[in-house]
Amino acid sequence: MTTAAYKAICRVGDKFVYPVLPNFAKGTWNHPAGPKTVFFWAPTIKWCLVGAGLADLARPAEKLSFSQNFALLATGFIWTRYSLIITPVNYYLASVNFFVGLTGLAQIVRILNYRRSHPEIAAAKTS
Repeated sequence: MTTAAYKAICRVGDKFVYPVLPNFAKGTWNHPAGPKTVFFWAPTIKWCLVGAGLADLARPAEKLSFSQNFALLATGFIWTRYSLIITPVNYYLASVNFFVGLTGLAQIVRILNYRRSHPEIAAAKTS
């Protein structure tokens, strides 16, 4: 049932979108990792992680979690690599994962700089 409903929605979308797309974009619309598949929408939603990481740039470094940001860094870069070796290659997924890793890296740098400049606070937290 879900597949039939989703295919019907895609057919309706084709009628509205396909005629107005420029020729170079028609391949993207019908790509195996294009907007008609989960391979497009999952990374689109994942951009929220990047947005949350960018919003955390406004938070004080002492309130950031090193382990959480390390997890974002590691998973971001691991899944970037995975996105480039799967079939079909999904550059959109690779881009969002790369930026997830970068936001994690930026926060880790902030945390480490804070701990280096405030060794007494960092020592109190680890004991």
